[in-house]
Amino acid sequence: MTPKVSAFFDEATNTITYVVQDPEGRACAIIDSVLDFDYPSGHTDTRSADAVIAFVRENGLEVAWILETHVHADHLSAAPYLQERLGGKIGIGENITVVQNTFGKVFNEGTRFQRDGSQFDRLFKEGDSLMIGQLRADVLHTPGHTPACLTYVIGDAAFVGDTLFMPDFGTARCDFPGGSADTMFDSVQKILSLPETTRIFVGHDYKAPGRDEYAWETTVGAQKALNVHVGAGRSREDFVSMRQTRDATLAMPRLIIPSLQVNMRAGQMPEPEDDGVSYLKVPLNKL
Repeated sequence: MTPKVSAFFDEATNTITYVVQDPEGRACAIIDSVLDFDYPSGHTDTRSADAVIAFVRENGLEVAWILETHVHADHLSAAPYLQERLGGKIGIGENITVVQNTFGKVFNEGTRFQRDGSQFDRLFKEGDSLMIGQLRADVLHTPGHTPACLTYVIGDAAFVGDTLFMPDFGTARCDFPGGSADTMFDSVQKILSLPETTRIFVGHDYKAPGRDEYAWETTVGAQKALNVHVGAGRSREDFVSMRQTRDATLAMPRLIIPSLQVNMRAGQMPEPEDDGVSYLKVPLNKL
């Protein structure tokens, strides 16, 4: 089946949120939502999520799933806000527990922070499937950027999160805790083993040098031939060396500290303190 895919681009974080529709019904899934966040003021805003909500309601859609490809380090998830207003179950990869254990220590979370993935409605593993109306989605475990990264293959479309970018931009960094360039190479090969006509929808776009417009849809065939990091049969050794050298030059994402604390909780804020306010921590010299 060929799902209908609608994209919502958030220029502040270069993130694309997708609404994926059953072409023969009203069911849909929302992938990688965004909660707007102004770091200097600590204020959140829902304008990006509200645009998705308006689209869903205007088209008479029913949300079956709110899916995360991984625990994002560059934007906050709006999953709970969307679920409250539209319904649906929140899902992520089962290795969320690895991420929760890692960053539970980084942020010195106490025992009240559960590290079993129970904040999510469903934890997926390799080979799992889910239904969006009559549309089947299959789950590929594609770690490397993070231990919990998934690719959702929905009909003739694959939603790869941060594993692959557009062919002229390459692949995602692998230097976060639990990341691995060697593992990333294997995950990319898994994606590239899909049929060449499979549509690939990426999680971010940054307009590679020489390109004037943002883009987020390509194909397996185009990635195999043209991806500047893994295309044209590049070897594992060359890729790992390139990725590790490049990652060593990259600064931490601007929103990594708030994003990780919120997203490892399925988009929920830390539990309010005795004044009724939620607080985010800034660990010194740990990232």
